Amino acid sequence: MKKNLSYRDKLLELSKIYKIAEIQNYIKRKKNLTTHQIEHILKKNNVPIPKDFNVSFFKKTFSNPISKAGKGVTGLYSDTSEGVGRFFKKTRKGATGLYDDTTGGVGNFFVGLWRSSGNLGIGILNTIPKVYNIVSTFISDALVDTFSSFYTSEVEKTKTNKLIKGFGIVVFVCAIGIIFFTLKENFNENNTTQLVQVEKDKPKKIEKQKQVKKQTETKPQKRIEEKQVKKPEVKKEKSPSQVTELVLPNLNIKTETVLSLFKDVEYDLKTVRYQKRVKPIYFTQFPKDLDEIKDTKLKKETFIKIVLPLVVAENDKILDDKIKLKRITSKKMTTDKEKSWLRLKLREYKVKNSDITELDKRMDIIPVSIALAQAAKESGWGTSRFALEGNAIFGQWTWTGQGIEPLNKGKHENHKILRFPILRASVKAYKNNLNTHKGYAEFREKRYTYRKRNKSIKGLNLTDTLDRYAQTGKEYTDILEQIIKQNDLSDFETVQLTNSVVKKDIQL
Repeated sequence: MKKNLSYRDKLLELSKIYKIAEIQNYIKRKKNLTTHQIEHILKKNNVPIPKDFNVSFFKKTFSNPISKAGKGVTGLYSDTSEGVGRFFKKTRKGATGLYDDTTGGVGNFFVGLWRSSGNLGIGILNTIPKVYNIVSTFISDALVDTFSSFYTSEVEKTKTNKLIKGFGIVVFVCAIGIIFFTLKENFNENNTTQLVQVEKDKPKKIEKQKQVKKQTETKPQKRIEEKQVKKPEVKKEKSPSQVTELVLPNLNIKTETVLSLFKDVEYDLKTVRYQKRVKPIYFTQFPKDLDEIKDTKLKKETFIKIVLPLVVAENDKILDDKIKLKRITSKKMTTDKEKSWLRLKLREYKVKNSDITELDKRMDIIPVSIALAQAAKESGWGTSRFALEGNAIFGQWTWTGQGIEPLNKGKHENHKILRFPILRASVKAYKNNLNTHKGYAEFREKRYTYRKRNKSIKGLNLTDTLDRYAQTGKEYTDILEQIIKQNDLSDFETVQLTNSVVKKDIQL
């Protein structure tokens, strides 16, 4: 269509485009049709009629609806202001009556105040439908005019008004429903919090009664559990590889239970050899059926896993004492507490004349490889009668006190095998024996020499000094070397506990 055409010309152009024969016949006969007649013929032939653009789009779309809304708001303001004015007038009159008449003024004042409040409330409620009508009329008029300007055919305003009002009702109902459910949920949450607080505030007597009931219920089961050996419970930290210090109870633990425990805590000798770390698991005794393991390698590994943490733990204690000794002796002035500690250690290591140099020689570790080799040799890898009955790992003799009588001893031999309450006590007594007995002075002297040269202390370098530990002498030391080499016990020389601080070699 051409630009800048009048509304009538636009209608004629539409008749040509849609080929309306009736209008074309009138034009050929040179009969002038009015604009209304052309519109009628076009509507009859279902031709969309364009809106007259003489009235500006902005005026119809925005100006007229806003003016209508303004008038409605003005009416609302006037109604509300009049209601408020009436309220204050009546309140003022009531106050005046109160001031003038002292007997009935108070009653009239409050009656008037009550009525005025009711009228004000009714007035405010009456404004709600007016506000709703104003808003809905404004939206419907704006939409009608907008759609009418965009489309060629007019939209019926009554139907649009009904549609908008229906939409508004739906939105209003949904809003009320949401508010209702929100309030309901808040009410339920308040109830639940109150119930929780009530349960928390219950007297502790009820909890004690429950505990007593549980104890009474579990009592009959204890006797049965005592007969059955349970697998010890291990407290684990972040992972199975990190085990807190565990002392196994003095029970008749079976080898199957021990192996299961090692599996649970991922205790593997290959890992210990590589990482130089061992878990602090302290057995108080050997399994009574350890000798029933047919696999020799498995039997030896089980023995090493039991004894290794005990040996390393005692060495750690000795190293701590040695570091403390070095710190005290390097000071010019010592405290009473430090002097008392020194006297205690001098007695423990049987040092005479307060000889600190001799104490330093004796206060040192026993190489792990030697301790494991001697324990294996003296206890038959944990299966001897002395080891199972008296926790005697190293076969130490005693002539006083209670001990285990050897079966095959000579007529003139009055010694017994020293008995211990737990395995760790046997390890401690063994280390005190090597560090104090005069028969192992050569062992201590050679070890001290390695310390002075800042060399690491290894078992294979010291085995030859232990020939007096057994009656067989040199043959005994050769067996120790053989056990160390065949079982790669030198791999455990620098092993430390997983829960201990890494200690550097002591420099003299």
